[in-house]
Amino acid sequence: MNHIHLEKKGLRGLAIAESFKQGDSFSRLAGVVIRRDFIIDGFVFGKCTIEGDDATDVILDMYSRLNRDDISYIIISGLVISMYNIIDIKKIWETTKIPTIGVTYEESGGIEDAIRHHFPNSYEKKLERYHNLGKRTEITLHTGYKLYLRNEGCLLEEAKKFLDLLTVQGSVPEPVRVAQLLAKVS
Repeated sequence: MNHIHLEKKGLRGLAIAESFKQGDSFSRLAGVVIRRDFIIDGFVFGKCTIEGDDATDVILDMYSRLNRDDISYIIISGLVISMYNIIDIKKIWETTKIPTIGVTYEESGGIEDAIRHHFPNSYEKKLERYHNLGKRTEITLHTGYKLYLRNEGCLLEEAKKFLDLLTVQGSVPEPVRVAQLLAKVS
């Protein structure tokens, strides 16, 4: 297991978020490389299929296209994106060997019923992928807001400390907020 070296001011990570509009066939993904002191150091774009199964591979391609060896963590806003395009956080960790954290901002009750409804002929595969994501853990940030996370390649306590460092206000870590802004304009 790797560790996130919280003491390094120049620690760089990749934050990824998505954006799409109703009726789109693809969701736009934006990734921003940002230092722990909030200096932006690069960005990358991708797109994945609405209701597809390609989000994990798109994120791995985005990481690969950056061609950087100084990225120390990956934060992804949501692991079920683009109308049930499920991101395999474990595969990202196993491929990159970089600690990976998936964050969400609300409880997600009823997702299994929604998957069955949207994919009546093939929901078993999606449900299996969803269950393979593992347990979500609720944390409370120093801002007082709750965040739900799944982590691979780092300890939960380490992920919480790290998210506290990256969250200036509210519940959205600053690198994710910037990635969300980029995704909306891409």
